[in-house]
Amino acid sequence: MTDRKQEIAANLAAVEERITAACAAAGRPREEVTLIVVTKTYPADDVRILSELGVRHVAENRDQDAAPKAAACSDLPLSWHFVGQLQTNKVRSVVGYADVVQSVDRARLVAALSKEAVRAGRELGCLLQVALDAGEGGRGERGGVSPGGIEELADLVAGSEGLRFDGLMTVAPLTGAYAGRQRAAFEHLMDLSTCVRRTHPAATMVSAGMSADLEQAVAAGATHVRVGTAVLGVRPRLG
Repeated sequence: MTDRKQEIAANLAAVEERITAACAAAGRPREEVTLIVVTKTYPADDVRILSELGVRHVAENRDQDAAPKAAACSDLPLSWHFVGQLQTNKVRSVVGYADVVQSVDRARLVAALSKEAVRAGRELGCLLQVALDAGEGGRGERGGVSPGGIEELADLVAGSEGLRFDGLMTVAPLTGAYAGRQRAAFEHLMDLSTCVRRTHPAATMVSAGMSADLEQAVAAGATHVRVGTAVLGVRPRLG
């Protein structure tokens, strides 16, 4: 085993222990929580190591990095999640490799994703990114639809050809009422998920929590956690 593979394996085991302990503390079965490893800024070789170690879900947030990496790893049994803010001019590329787009936050993006999914003959999973720092009808500092806009956008995704409405995603906000209150933020997301599932019962996915706050997300009920640095380490800045 290479040094890098040993490093990733040790980190992955530590994260697995954290998720298992968080599930036990919350009285949840471990299998209720799926780990998504965020591979942004890391090379395709690391993605290959992750696959060898049993990881099945990876995430990217920039198409210019993700597209060549996904192509280089196309032989691996991976589900690719796109988690970054997505411009419509990147949609065709993203639809080419992503299985799930977790950052759907506006009608124009839904229309573009639907058009390209149909063109590619694919069904694309979609999560609405919920901005808990957004004013009514506004968008969050890091993208996302306000809680008040969820119902209309969910209906639009569910009714769009080539798209599958899978649930909700959030990033713990840095400003507003939930700043520094990750557990409360994630519990609010769960309440919103409960509401949206009354109309869309299959939209059971709740993506929340990252390296620093995955325990709070699991305690709140998240089904998926997105972990990058705790598994792959902190990469030095380029340049």
